[in-house]
Amino acid sequence: MVTSMARFSEPRPQSARRPNLVLIGYRATGKTSVGARLAAVLDCPFVDLDQVLIREAGRSIADIVAQGGWAEFRRREKELVARYRHAGGQVLATGGGVILDPDNVAALRENGILIWLTADPAAIQARLAQDQPRDANRPSLTGKDAIREVATVLKERTPLYQAAAHLIVDTTHRSLTQVVELVLAALKSEEAKNLGG
Repeated sequence: MVTSMARFSEPRPQSARRPNLVLIGYRATGKTSVGARLAAVLDCPFVDLDQVLIREAGRSIADIVAQGGWAEFRRREKELVARYRHAGGQVLATGGGVILDPDNVAALRENGILIWLTADPAAIQARLAQDQPRDANRPSLTGKDAIREVATVLKERTPLYQAAAHLIVDTTHRSLTQVVELVLAALKSEEAKNLGG
């Protein structure tokens, strides 16, 4: 992860109608790393919404969930999404479950291009295993072991990611640089289509 590159910022007014670039996707698909690098390349603010939530709560996601359940985390997440809905010209990395609430999706799409970062289940499991020291930020979603949890949650969320996304980029077997290049190419292609080029 490239969290050291993250620059927290308050939502800023939409500038010159520049949309946000909003990264969605399951855990360990690269939203934070890609978001930080993308923001650096584009010279714009990067906001990891989970990190803002943790900072403002003064507790880890695991502590929030342990004390108030996933419902409390989702409530805080929804408030944060609503706060950033009118911001412009930022790269936003969202939590993996942000798409579970249709209001979140509508708010993020209002002034954002949603980019779904995907990876195959084996790659996700391998990345999660590498991240185990940071598991405090990734409490279990189902109570199942990691392999069954990834399969179960992906099956539930894939149609929601698909419906929300403007663009899809597969991060499996790709370096951070390759993924960022693919995202930039996809954005350029989409912009050309919208301009009729």
